[in-house]
Amino acid sequence: VQLQASGGGLVQTGGSLRLSCAASGSTSRITYMGWYHQAPGKERELVASITIRGITRYADFVKGRVTISRDNTGNTVYLQMNGLKSEDTGVYYCAAGLLSGGTDWGRGTQVTVSS
Repeated sequence: VQLQASGGGLVQTGGSLRLSCAASGSTSRITYMGWYHQAPGKERELVASITIRGITRYADFVKGRVTISRDNTGNTVYLQMNGLKSEDTGVYYCAAGLLSGGTDWGRGTQVTVSS
């Protein structure tokens, strides 16, 4: 599965961004799609995910500020982020969980929150 992420950029504290991730290829193998955040010098962490049945999951540090959704095909996933904070700065990676148990990753998109 190929994943193309977009929508990152520079935003002021308290601002909003919407990230998009389009999946292509063997999309029938996807069991869930998610977004992960990697801050400079830190490990990658889950932000939010959505299964093929529409079940969503959010990390505690974004609850109430972030919404994950998908289009009707299920092959494009969106991450709406509001109330952005400086600690939200980092690279956001789109991921797709597969029936095989593996995970495919997109290249990531940079989000920078400035004060």
